[in-house]
Amino acid sequence: MASPHKTLVEGRHVKAQRPWPRVIVTSKNWNYASQELAEGRLILLGLWGDADAVHMALLNEEPFDIAVVTFEITDGTFPSVAAFHPPAIRLERTIRDLFGLEPVGLTDQRPWLDHGRWGLGHPLGSPTPARSGLEPYPFLPSEGGGFHQIPVGPVHAGIIEPGHFRFTANGETVVRLEQRLGYAHKGVESLMLGKDVNRVARLAGRISGDSTVAYATAFAHAVEAALTVKVPPRATWLRALMAELERLANHFGDFGAICNDASFSIMHAQCGMLRERILRAAAASFGHRLMMDCIVPGGVVADLSPDGAVQVRNLLTEIRDLFPKLVDLYDNTASLQDRTVTTGILTAALARQFGAGGYVGRASGRSFDARRAIAYPPYDKLKFDIPVLEEGDVNARVWIRIREIEQSLAMVEQILDQLPAGPIRVDIDPSSTAGTREGLGLVEGFRGDVLVWVRLDGAGAIARCHLRDPSWFQWPLLEAVIEGNIVADFPLCNKSFNCSYSGHDL
Repeated sequence: MASPHKTLVEGRHVKAQRPWPRVIVTSKNWNYASQELAEGRLILLGLWGDADAVHMALLNEEPFDIAVVTFEITDGTFPSVAAFHPPAIRLERTIRDLFGLEPVGLTDQRPWLDHGRWGLGHPLGSPTPARSGLEPYPFLPSEGGGFHQIPVGPVHAGIIEPGHFRFTANGETVVRLEQRLGYAHKGVESLMLGKDVNRVARLAGRISGDSTVAYATAFAHAVEAALTVKVPPRATWLRALMAELERLANHFGDFGAICNDASFSIMHAQCGMLRERILRAAAASFGHRLMMDCIVPGGVVADLSPDGAVQVRNLLTEIRDLFPKLVDLYDNTASLQDRTVTTGILTAALARQFGAGGYVGRASGRSFDARRAIAYPPYDKLKFDIPVLEEGDVNARVWIRIREIEQSLAMVEQILDQLPAGPIRVDIDPSSTAGTREGLGLVEGFRGDVLVWVRLDGAGAIARCHLRDPSWFQWPLLEAVIEGNIVADFPLCNKSFNCSYSGHDL
């Protein structure tokens, strides 16, 4: 498999970009990269807009390599990546909404994040008057006899973020599912413009509240790369401790919620109890249940308290005592297995085509994990396995979570045993270095890889920041896996994916 660097050597390299290169390319090379994606030789990590350009992050998995390619725009248009590679469709629709840049060749011309309620169009580009009227969203048609539609959302029967699901069914069998998202759009990337890095770090940690550690770490990595800042070793170990506590809390929450959607509420209660124990240990350790605002460029702001370390060790003992019993209960409850086994199957081919990360990809044979691929500190010194299954159903996504819980428990213990002494933060001064600087961060959150790209202006303020949630590539796959299943199995499929609305809608 070709390296993205080698396939794009004709481009003009941007020296300000770190740690992976950014290359400005011609339309010919831009299309060539799109074809490499379409033929499966590269993976799309991200595609985002800028004032006068579009950027595309490319991943080569074996051997591991990353590059960002840029197409500079002179006439308001750029060659569509989605014309070759369907995973780019929603990303290009978003670029149209936010920047007014037109992807030439994009077949789906519908707006995506813009619901006609912003008060203006193209807020990150050259703003225009808002679209007149609120026309009904044109869902895709389905042809055939006996079909009926079931609209669900955006308001749901529970404490859940907003999203609309339009089912086309034949009896109880789902023929098509189409999503409409964007209801949780907050304009975060616009809010970041011109702000200092510490203020933006707070915003980054609020993109998706259940992944605040992952986002804050990815943003910190991007800024530190741009400024060539070396973080104290203790800070990197504390970041990993926070990340694994975050992973544990979310995996337990998902494990219980999936079982609850199959009416197995005892598992929901037991996992909810363990999740609460993890959040309390996090609060005792770092002063916040979600560890929000604990990670900043340059290190961390909260050191592990002695009482927190004791609580975390006690937590490990409690989980290791109860968790195997819950796993046995799940594995030996026939009525539960009947609902999860062979339900919502995601094929390995689709998982790879969309670059699905986290438990979604690993349950369908894709082993990518940024902790192993990049081996950013301290994961280069930790012993852990990446569990991978091939079945791709709800049951496989549950078992990936189970195995990741076991791995995270082992890593938390290793971190506590090997945590080095020393400072937890270095001061950074983004204004001390003249000129524009850029950085790219990629870290493993509990859903999968989180990407952050940042550009700092000459004064050290944020000139552009893009944050890509793994859900961008997982939401479309949820539409695929429900096809042929019954309507009643959608909650199981949906929760087994647990995509982020807020992380997607920005």
